Amino acid sequence: MKAKQYREMTNEELQSTLDELSRRLFDLRSQSVTEKLENSKAIINTRRDVARVKTLLRERSE
Repeated sequence: MKAKQYREMTNEELQSTLDELSRRLFDLRSQSVTEKLENSKAIINTRRDVARVKTLLRERSE
């Protein structure tokens, strides 16, 4: 998702998205260990999305 789409969300929506992305990242990492991961770029993209959401939540808390 793009940062513009994240900026349109409320803080509660961002928090739930962050929880969902964290779970997805855990699943991707476990697939990577068991060598069942088809798209290795998915881990990188998910980490970037987590960083985007955390950045927005931090900006709004200031």
